[in-house]
Amino acid sequence: MEAGQGEPAAASRASGGFFAELKRRNVLRAGVLYIGAAWALAQGIAQLGPAFGMPDWGTRWFVIACCIGFPFWIAFAWFYEFTPQGLKRESEVAPGDSITHSTGRKLDFWIIGVLAVAVVLLVTNTFVLRRDATSVADRSDAKAVAAELAKVPAKSVAVLPFTNESGDPEQAYFSDGLSEELITALTQLADLKVIGKYSSFKFRDSKDSPAQIGAALGVANLVTGSVRQQGDTLRVTASLIRASDGSALWSQAYDRPLQDVFAIQSEIGRAVADALKIKLLGTSLIDRQKPPSGNVDAYQLLLQGREQSRRQTRTDFEQAIALMERAVELDPEYAYAWGAMAQVKLVLGTSFLGGAERQRILAEARAALERAATLAPESAFVHGLRSSFLDYLDHDPAGALAEARKALAMAPNDGMTMVILADKLKNAGQPQAALPLFRKAIASDPLRGDWYGLMGNALQQLGQFDAADAALRKQLDLEPDNPRNHMQLATALVAHGDITGAGQAARKAVAMAPDDPSNHLQAALVLDYSGQLAEAEQAVHQALALDPELPYAHAALSAFAIERGDAATALREAGQEIDPDLKAAALALAQQLGNDRAVADAALQAYIDQYGKAAPYTVAQLYAVRRQPDEMFQWLERGAAQYDLTMMLTLFGDPLLRPYHDDPRFMAFRRKVGLPLPGGADAATAAPAVQQSS
Repeated sequence: MEAGQGEPAAASRASGGFFAELKRRNVLRAGVLYIGAAWALAQGIAQLGPAFGMPDWGTRWFVIACCIGFPFWIAFAWFYEFTPQGLKRESEVAPGDSITHSTGRKLDFWIIGVLAVAVVLLVTNTFVLRRDATSVADRSDAKAVAAELAKVPAKSVAVLPFTNESGDPEQAYFSDGLSEELITALTQLADLKVIGKYSSFKFRDSKDSPAQIGAALGVANLVTGSVRQQGDTLRVTASLIRASDGSALWSQAYDRPLQDVFAIQSEIGRAVADALKIKLLGTSLIDRQKPPSGNVDAYQLLLQGREQSRRQTRTDFEQAIALMERAVELDPEYAYAWGAMAQVKLVLGTSFLGGAERQRILAEARAALERAATLAPESAFVHGLRSSFLDYLDHDPAGALAEARKALAMAPNDGMTMVILADKLKNAGQPQAALPLFRKAIASDPLRGDWYGLMGNALQQLGQFDAADAALRKQLDLEPDNPRNHMQLATALVAHGDITGAGQAARKAVAMAPDDPSNHLQAALVLDYSGQLAEAEQAVHQALALDPELPYAHAALSAFAIERGDAATALREAGQEIDPDLKAAALALAQQLGNDRAVADAALQAYIDQYGKAAPYTVAQLYAVRRQPDEMFQWLERGAAQYDLTMMLTLFGDPLLRPYHDDPRFMAFRRKVGLPLPGGADAATAAPAVQQSS
């Protein structure tokens, strides 16, 4: 037997060292091919996974699996060789039959191809797909972002929502509550611009860089963190980072008993103040949500109730009230919980209830407010809340304005307090004074849609309808899924003379929330103003089918009967109205159609005596029904002097005033207040005095 014939073929080829053998067997090429293929596949999964609902951890586990598989792949490349007869163990292949050299050339081409695909995917991800839906970078590159950041004040901060790491999604209210109260605490720092919750919370789980978020919110610094609550223990981490480069200015972890949550909030606020070299407005950061007893259970019930109320349905409001009532049972001295409960009961009573039930809940709301005021008489929150009660329930705009001024004096940096005062200025007939406050508040919470809507109302009062339109559309852009925003735009379009657009917006709002009775009712008013009386009546009946005690529904039906000249139906429907103020107006209007002039005159005078000062436009409608245009125009002038928003929104389409559209005085009045002219007349020649004064 010749030497070597009985030895394994591999032994005769084992020369030149281990590294040379790796090269000969194409193990190195196989390793490069594996790594390149894994890289390319990981890039593809990361880019295409979200489109198919793949969770974020999918790519991570793929890479881990590839790392585990890599040594097995290397072993496979060492022990096996591809031959024309198929896959064989390398030791079984004779030297003359080995095709490792030609296989290596093929592997080179595969490596080049895989690496080319990986590079293409990397470039695509970097320059095309990297920016997500909330990013500002899809409109500007990094240089533009840096330019935006250069404009913002150094002493400015946004608190992003702290991550809930408890493992229970239902606990998110707690981490959100801590973040929100930290925002409130930071507004007490002098000379610090603090972005409000609505805007900063829009970046929850955002993949944007700190620079992109800072540019979008107009701040130089961001506070981020996480909260983990397990039983009676609490772990909170917080960091203050520079938006421009993401570097940390301060960071701290707190492992404390749950009872220390309020102390942690204050410590974070003080740390931010120290890091930014800002002094406190007072001696301490006040925890307005902290129960005096320190009862954390009461605090958690308050947070749950507040979160529940933000869903804006009757059921949610009722559940929120139940939670807040439990909070004040645990701590009867809990002023903030009493105030929050009063606020929710006010909204529930005025928006969803009628009759005796409405009066009961509003009486409870007043009692809760007075309890809060007794416990915290110098609270900005309490003064702001009292302002709303005086405005919406007591029809006392002067008193509401005085309370709102007190609230802002106590919390001068709080955006919500600015909006409360601006809204009360608007309601008191001072929309021009309200605009700077609205703009300042919006600068503190630039992505909050409802504030744009309120500012739009002030602009409508001033006759600046193009600017109002823009504000309402901005509100709709920020909150496109809120049907009330579509309805508010519909009402504005009526005032602006866009009847077609108004009808479309109203129908869209109803389609978005077909089970909301107030939606049907608002749509009915828009349809009535656009001359579609039959469809309007049908919409009101749909609303009543959903809620037989819906405020304004019977007053609307009474108004429709007046349009048809049906005095009996108008009087009957007016008598069924459950809102006392609306009922008084509806009865007075219905009584103007009857043949008994003494009754009509008495009803007119009684209404003027009680409501004339607050509702001049309704008095003008009464004179319109009586066919007394001179007096009607006198009361319209009073409404203009008070910037009556109801008049500004309804004058264009009000059916009761249509008989006077051709009166030269009506044209002159519309020009004076800056309203578009009926029949598509040239509004460019209107030269509205009110608008010019703005």
